[in-house]
Amino acid sequence: MLTIKLLREDPDFVAERLAIRNIDARPVIQQIISLDTQRRAAQTEADALTAEQKKMASRIGKLMAEGKLDQVAEIKKNAGESKEKVKALIADQEKYEKELNELMVTLPNLPHKMVARGEGAQDNVLVREGGQIPTMIQGALPHWELARKYDLIDFDLGVKLTGAGFPVYKGKGARLQMGLIQFFLDQNAGEGYQEIMPPVIVNEDSGYGTGQLPDKGQQMYHVGLDNFYLVPTAEVPLTNIYRDTILEASKLPVRLTAYTPCFRREAGSYGKDVRGLNRLHQFDKVEIVQLTHPDHSYSALDDMVKHVERLVQMLELPYRILRLCGADLSFTSAMTYDFEVYSAAQQRWLEVSSVSNFETFQSNRLKARFRGEDGKTQLVHTLNGSALALPRIVAALLENNQTEDGIIIPEVLHKYLHFSRI
Repeated sequence: MLTIKLLREDPDFVAERLAIRNIDARPVIQQIISLDTQRRAAQTEADALTAEQKKMASRIGKLMAEGKLDQVAEIKKNAGESKEKVKALIADQEKYEKELNELMVTLPNLPHKMVARGEGAQDNVLVREGGQIPTMIQGALPHWELARKYDLIDFDLGVKLTGAGFPVYKGKGARLQMGLIQFFLDQNAGEGYQEIMPPVIVNEDSGYGTGQLPDKGQQMYHVGLDNFYLVPTAEVPLTNIYRDTILEASKLPVRLTAYTPCFRREAGSYGKDVRGLNRLHQFDKVEIVQLTHPDHSYSALDDMVKHVERLVQMLELPYRILRLCGADLSFTSAMTYDFEVYSAAQQRWLEVSSVSNFETFQSNRLKARFRGEDGKTQLVHTLNGSALALPRIVAALLENNQTEDGIIIPEVLHKYLHFSRI
């Protein structure tokens, strides 16, 4: 856990771990330590003066009884000066505390020891892959052309109504969206995740609690009048359910799932990387979240990876699982596995899920704790994953399953869609 105590006692360790992310954190660490030293010095001096004031106050009664009014006047004068000095020291302490906290929230999570150093996505570690890349028909189309051909998604209408990155799903395209959402929710519920329907607008505290703020503030849609934010992922409201909460150890792990639309202002690259469903500002996603005992969080991470893998397998999509290197980790993550499915018409891999363990990075901000058998409280570990994000799943389903006679729907979706072919 990244704390002032750890920074003060072992700054080299923190700097070395953050270097895995290709971040030179030493200047910020030194600033934090300096501010903490000043804050502690101000607190120590204020405490000493307050203690001295109490001693002086206890002497006044005795001196009054002895008629030593001159000494009483002197003590009161000194006490007044001391109170003003304490007041100034407390103000200094609060200023140092504010500056210190502003710096602390700029430092990302410490990567797990298994996370490799790297320069970017090309250095992510392939864990395993599965499924078969299909042989495509002559003249196979990318999903944005298929969407137009079969009147499934209207990207131009989305531009008219809102702007680029806000598609309109129509007919069987809309039905495919809703069917996938319900399929994912049902599968998650079968694994013990409680379904939640949270708000899709959250307050600033929620954004800070899960680490989107201040790091991703520019990528979030801000409702300025009320200082609210549209959710970039259901992870934010789900995890914040347990902000300022103490759970009993017997209640762990907590498993939650939710569907929400997600809103992201993030700018992308150009060309094929953002065509069609590849990069959107509003998209649908089903999320899974766990709060676990620290001793069990990495076995929980493995279980979540296996669960997401099974979802992709059920959809009969070729996939690969990557363990992200330090440079590719999100701000809040200690370890992340990315899932990619192969888009046969585009001949490229598309990311559809990230499954992450945040350890205590979020729970420290959230003050999400549990009480052990000894009665002491400690921070839970938080984890989350996409199960699954829809846009690129839909892109791969449309492209990989196209035939001369239409698009074949995977069998597991038939009961949700009430059709087997587009």
